[in-house]
Amino acid sequence: QVQLVESGGGLVQAGGSLRLSCAASGRTFSRYAMGWFRQAPGNEREFVAAISRSGGNTYYADSVKGRFTISRDNAKNTVYLQMNSLKPEDTAAYYCAADPILYNSPSYDYWGQGTQVTVSS
Repeated sequence: QVQLVESGGGLVQAGGSLRLSCAASGRTFSRYAMGWFRQAPGNEREFVAAISRSGGNTYYADSVKGRFTISRDNAKNTVYLQMNSLKPEDTAAYYCAADPILYNSPSYDYWGQGTQVTVSS
């Protein structure tokens, strides 16, 4: 089992920045690829970014490429999502996820409870 807890969400103006964190506990963090997803009301959960177990490979949705950066610190059992140049359409609940296999779809075994990001225009 892996327990995931997100933090760092909030209200920010368009053009601003936020950094989300996801702290993991349980089995060895470095055995898991990590992903960030988001879900706005009425929409399906969508892929945002993913990072391999070592952190050597990262993947992004086209909608966030160049604005968001995913990273991880295996010593701290934490994955981050740095979000810059935020837009109102980035408003959503953001979830981190863990799985031994890296996916760009919601196929991860473990999920956090989510943290809300609201971007005002």
